[in-house]
Amino acid sequence: MLDLKLIHARVRTLDDTHPHATTVGIVGGRVLGLDDDVAELPARTEVDCQGATLVPGFSDAHNHMAWFGQSLGELPLENAATLDELYDAVAAKATTLGEDDWIVGSGYDDTVLGAHPDRHALDRAAQGRPVWLKHRSGHMCTVNSAVLRLAGAENAPDPEGGVIVRDAHGTATGLLQERAQELVTTLVMPYPVDELADALGRASRVYAAEGLTHVVEAGIGHGLVGRSPVEAAAYQRALDLGILLPRVELMVAADNLHPLAAHPDDAVTTGIDLGLRTGFGDDRLRLGPMKIWLDGSLIGRTAAVTEPLCGHGHGVYQNPPEQMRDLVVAAHGSGWRVAAHAIGDDAIDLALDAFEEAQRRHPRPDVRHRVEHAGIVRPDQLPRMAALGVVPVPQPRFLHSVGDAMATSLGPDRVPWLYRHRSFLDHGIRVPGSSDRPVAPGAPLLGMESMVERTTSGGAVLAPDERVTPEQALRAYTLDAAWASHDEGRRGSLTPGKLADLVMLDRDPVETADQGIGSIDVLATLVDGHPVHGADIIGPPDPHTANHGH
Repeated sequence: MLDLKLIHARVRTLDDTHPHATTVGIVGGRVLGLDDDVAELPARTEVDCQGATLVPGFSDAHNHMAWFGQSLGELPLENAATLDELYDAVAAKATTLGEDDWIVGSGYDDTVLGAHPDRHALDRAAQGRPVWLKHRSGHMCTVNSAVLRLAGAENAPDPEGGVIVRDAHGTATGLLQERAQELVTTLVMPYPVDELADALGRASRVYAAEGLTHVVEAGIGHGLVGRSPVEAAAYQRALDLGILLPRVELMVAADNLHPLAAHPDDAVTTGIDLGLRTGFGDDRLRLGPMKIWLDGSLIGRTAAVTEPLCGHGHGVYQNPPEQMRDLVVAAHGSGWRVAAHAIGDDAIDLALDAFEEAQRRHPRPDVRHRVEHAGIVRPDQLPRMAALGVVPVPQPRFLHSVGDAMATSLGPDRVPWLYRHRSFLDHGIRVPGSSDRPVAPGAPLLGMESMVERTTSGGAVLAPDERVTPEQALRAYTLDAAWASHDEGRRGSLTPGKLADLVMLDRDPVETADQGIGSIDVLATLVDGHPVHGADIIGPPDPHTANHGH
């Protein structure tokens, strides 16, 4: 007997051998069959989809789940259009807090505000309370005088890979870029595991409502965006509580790797304790690549580029390039996949050089190393990425959210290189969909819309030759995202034997793309064939077959 049978649906399977169907049968958390193979089988639950569209569950190949979940409890600043609005929001928050409480805000954008907040204006708005405002990029933050004093940053030298921004008189402005942010984070971290688990639960509910059934967390533990040295325990805690709804793959930040004294025959020189590496875990929670940050951000104009950004220099490397290259090679040799944050074309050269050296020294076929963001890719880098089997992981919604500012930074000659997609496909390179949430909105349907339209919030179309078809955009967030994680045999298409992760939509994102893919409603989301969103449509999980907790 089937656990669930979905009938009268418009099914896009993303399986080229059976691309369309009207009936899906599910048993034991797997797709048993389609159409005639299951049509006559009895089922514990049968749902008439009434013509709704079914597609494989969406995957976000690069997001920050704990960061996003925590931001839901912080002062929201993404809608502040002026500095005065931001200061008013800080002042209003201050009236609800004690004298020594911190005001923590997130999501401000200096390109919208016209400038970064002023530390002294924040002092006045907060009436002396510590203020920590996180830029939407995650690559910088602004603090007020109280935090500068607590961090000892007023007269401190710039840390390696970071900048304490100062005015013409040498006075710290309160803006901390890249690794200079660690002067602040060391004051408040590590966060408790239970607090992080609660944040993951909050994020999970949002993700389920958007059709996400799998996400890659882009950096845990020590490092630029890590929340705790025992951060994986928070994911395990959330899974045990049944509040971690999507499948999760955890990138381990490079700062957590250290020398290992394994037997010389093992060639494992670098990693984490016990020799755990990419792939450890199960279908619900497992270790993904090692994450290393090479450069900064395009929004903050700290991306490492071969030609200076307009009005700025060549960008910032997080650590000496030769040191980072050696770490990539060592991690590869020790069995890790590597995800290298590289936005500027110079940083991408560094990543490709490291991957090429790693394969020359320790050949590993089809390893699928990744370039996270791949924001500015020169034409000559495309065939090299293809030859090395590298997976670029761009964020299409950046084009809408901050595309106008990025285009200004690059200048017209380099805009065609910006967050490519069509060029990758033309070179035989598969591209997974991702968001970098909370840096940009994370709903996969919005990401697909930007892949197809490439329109900025100001109405400009950036590099129209890089547009893709609606079906290619859907494939990016399903089968290609699964492929990037070596998971194409288990998920990414509605194929018999694969995991029963799927999304019910109120209309077809391929056939109705001209109506705006981002406006499509997610009616239900299923993981292992059980509803994590839309239980009123599918029915509540069967306690005898559900396996979302332990």
